[in-house]
Amino acid sequence: MPWRRTADPYAIWVSEVMLQQTQVATVRSYYRRFLKRFPTIGALARAPLEAVLKVWQGLGYYGRARNMHAAAAVVSQQFGGRLPRTAAELRRLPGVGRYTAAAVASIAFGADEAVLDGNVIRVLARGFAVRGDVGKSATQRRLWALASALVPPGRAGLFNQAMMDLGATVCTPRRPQCGSCPLRTICRAHRMGKEEDFPRKAPRRPVPHVDMGTAVTWRGGRVLIARRKARGLLGGLWEFPGGTVAAGQTPGRAARRAMAEQLGIRIRLTEPLATIHHAYSHFRLTLHVFGGRYVAGRCRAIGCEAFRWVRPAELDDYPFSVAHLKILTALRGTVAGGRAKSYRGKNV
Repeated sequence: MPWRRTADPYAIWVSEVMLQQTQVATVRSYYRRFLKRFPTIGALARAPLEAVLKVWQGLGYYGRARNMHAAAAVVSQQFGGRLPRTAAELRRLPGVGRYTAAAVASIAFGADEAVLDGNVIRVLARGFAVRGDVGKSATQRRLWALASALVPPGRAGLFNQAMMDLGATVCTPRRPQCGSCPLRTICRAHRMGKEEDFPRKAPRRPVPHVDMGTAVTWRGGRVLIARRKARGLLGGLWEFPGGTVAAGQTPGRAARRAMAEQLGIRIRLTEPLATIHHAYSHFRLTLHVFGGRYVAGRCRAIGCEAFRWVRPAELDDYPFSVAHLKILTALRGTVAGGRAKSYRGKNV
């Protein structure tokens, strides 16, 4: 884990943000690329948000990148380009909550702060056989109290890293490697032989499914893309415009309606380009993607932040979500020499 071999507070902060809800194996390459592109807080603050999102592309939970960019500007303007040293000051930065503030303060600055992320929750819930739902406030308070009581004064950073890494590599959600765990002799869940019964969570609610009609719209040799509004899901990313399929509506009609409502233009759909399935944390999405041609209307940003007509070769310059990167994969099979070929329906 490269972030365990640095004392740079900025690099430690980057790693802690990236590791939120993301596996270590995924973060490694992103961490290196991000620090190569933005080696200092000042470099991050000066960069356009779009450049930050492009480097973050594919890592998901893009609000983390937007908040880091905003926080870097605050640090540059109010703290002389250096991260504040205390958890209380760190929590004043955009997107920095209790966990991240405590992690950075303890690991980078030696503060006696406890941390509680998903990995630490799992270690504590098993070690002490915590029976409450870990999503409930009362159980969270108990876990924070346990974590705080265990922190050795003067060694919080080392202890917190050990607890996080133990949960990530040994005390895993499924098939924990109890035989190599240094806590196996005192772990209550292990004594009961019920390691996978902890931590306890409420049953998951059914995940809703959303259908969207999306159009890859051409005018001459250029294709239309739109940038999502900064706030909300996938804020600031570019996409091929589309709309939710309403009850009794076809995906094609949803795509045409979206073009009118978001950009003020009429289009003609040609034929299906792809059907793309993608899962987010709180819903599942099916994108019904069509090729389209501009017909009429003055294009303007009504339901989006911006729009552009770009050549196919320029699309790689823009940050897209994973779902729309799949559309790019399909699109590349239909384009040669900057011109659109006929669309062949296929699944991606």
